[in-house]
Amino acid sequence: MPLDLANYELRTQAAVKTFWTGRYDAVQKQTASGKADQGERAAVTSGKNMNGFIALVRDLVHANGLKGAEIHLDRKALSLPGYFRPTKLWDMVIIDRGTLVAALEFKSQVGPSFGNNFNNRAEESIGTAHDFWTAYREGALGDIPRPFLGWLMLVEDAPSSRSPVRDASPHFPVFPDFRDASYIERYHILCKRLVQEQLYTAATTLASPRTAIKDGAFTGFNDQTSLSAFVTTLAGHIAAAAAR
Repeated sequence: MPLDLANYELRTQAAVKTFWTGRYDAVQKQTASGKADQGERAAVTSGKNMNGFIALVRDLVHANGLKGAEIHLDRKALSLPGYFRPTKLWDMVIIDRGTLVAALEFKSQVGPSFGNNFNNRAEESIGTAHDFWTAYREGALGDIPRPFLGWLMLVEDAPSSRSPVRDASPHFPVFPDFRDASYIERYHILCKRLVQEQLYTAATTLASPRTAIKDGAFTGFNDQTSLSAFVTTLAGHIAAAAAR
């Protein structure tokens, strides 16, 4: 049977609008209460900005044969064992008949600060995947087929995230791909290498301006890190799990 991609492009536009609307509403609510967090943290701490993307993945799971799968979103059910640490909390965990099918992370970053946050996100994504696959190798999840690991990043499309960035490396040169690359380009490189090194089954970077609160506009990269590749790979994995 052909894969069902759940009208993912329109659904992603809706998810982007939900993201920006959620951020705006969170800031307004906290400001009105007199307890607004510092800077952009007011929007980050609302905690539900990526729910539109989570809903898209949930529908992909149901549409491709795993209607009875357990899709965990509650914090109490999101822990998976690690190897270098006891557990790791994921954003979404999908289990079918006692077998882990997929674990996904949905991340975002907005300005004005991109530098430190990019490094933190990179270290987090790499460490999380290495920890997971080592635990998997050591049998922490049982004798199961290799699960799907997904990493989706939404970055604010702004002059500061599009501008070339220079790095100081006094002893050895940085890889050419990173030279003068913007933060959006760096996230793309990160996603590409996360997949190439088999740390994640699929990873994608989407860029969206704040004006997308009106129309859900976003852009991506047309390669193995594209939204299309992410959705197709996930749908294929789900269909294969359903056929087992």
